[in-house]
Amino acid sequence: MVLAAESIARLRRVTTRSISPENPDGSPGGGARATEGTGADCARDLGPGWKISPSIDIEPGRAHPLAEIAGSGRITHIWITVHPDAWRSLILRAYWDGAEEPAIEVPYGDFFCQGWGVFAQVDSQVVAANPHGGLNSYWPMPFREGARLTLENTADSPARVYYQVTFEQGGDHGEDGYLHAQWRRSNPLADRTPHVLLDGIEGQGHYVGTYIAWGSHSNGWWGEGEIKFYLDEDEQHPTICGTGTEDYFGGAWNFDVPGQGYTTFTTPYLGMPQVIRPDGLYVSQQRFGMYRWHLADPIHFARRLKVDIQALGWRSGGRYLPLRDDIASTALFYLDRPVASRPGTPTADAMEIQRGPGAAPGP
Repeated sequence: MVLAAESIARLRRVTTRSISPENPDGSPGGGARATEGTGADCARDLGPGWKISPSIDIEPGRAHPLAEIAGSGRITHIWITVHPDAWRSLILRAYWDGAEEPAIEVPYGDFFCQGWGVFAQVDSQVVAANPHGGLNSYWPMPFREGARLTLENTADSPARVYYQVTFEQGGDHGEDGYLHAQWRRSNPLADRTPHVLLDGIEGQGHYVGTYIAWGSHSNGWWGEGEIKFYLDEDEQHPTICGTGTEDYFGGAWNFDVPGQGYTTFTTPYLGMPQVIRPDGLYVSQQRFGMYRWHLADPIHFARRLKVDIQALGWRSGGRYLPLRDDIASTALFYLDRPVASRPGTPTADAMEIQRGPGAAPGP
């Protein structure tokens, strides 16, 4: 999945191309030819070739094509940045091999582990979030006949986006799976009901990643629930069952270092890079961001897959307390087909987050 160190020296019959506002089709020698763009006024003393078109503006209600690629290949890196106000109002989509439905359909921020609209440093193998909002994906995205990436603006104001999509052109990807990413939010979670990350996935593939933006709606510990993977014919009972939320994301004992409380961490494969604490005014509840990449331990399935997670705290008498928290999950998996069963398209209201201030409109 990630290029091994011993293979970096191997010569391969592919060519590298990169799509950006300065070279929107990635053609050879196609960069720095713009005469108009968001930087034209800044370059008025210098002329063509001097950062004329470094970004795009996406108008409200419009979807902009970030990349359209013909033939076989593999996207190897995406770098992108936009103002944090747009992190939960932009929707990133990817379509493989001419499919009409997206394999990836995720709010922009959540795809890069930034689900709360507030920057958090992430130092992982496939996602890197760097100051201040330089977001990077190294998820390999192979395709056989073509690829299309878009970014839709669901907000009521334009979004200025800087980006670069690097890909390999050529190569045999006949045995590679297609990357899928699905987003779901439960806010609030239904009573005594697990939050579903994936459901109805059919085909052969392997599950490779989870990011969750978890908002606690109550006092006390919120992560006692288990994550469950239902593989192939075992639809009623999970084949893989975790022991607790913090355990799945690689921590233990509530992520609570004595004397420090909730403690953030970010590693190549798992982490909790974000803890947003109440401010005593409008930010009234705690918010958490956690990821787990199954790169060294992908979860393989032969025919079908379902994944869900419980939300549990504690009540008196050592009893579990079912919680009704705000849980937004991004689930990533490779599949033998470019289209899978998926939830409905996220709406602006479903993605919305309240970051304060929260004063009511004036009279």
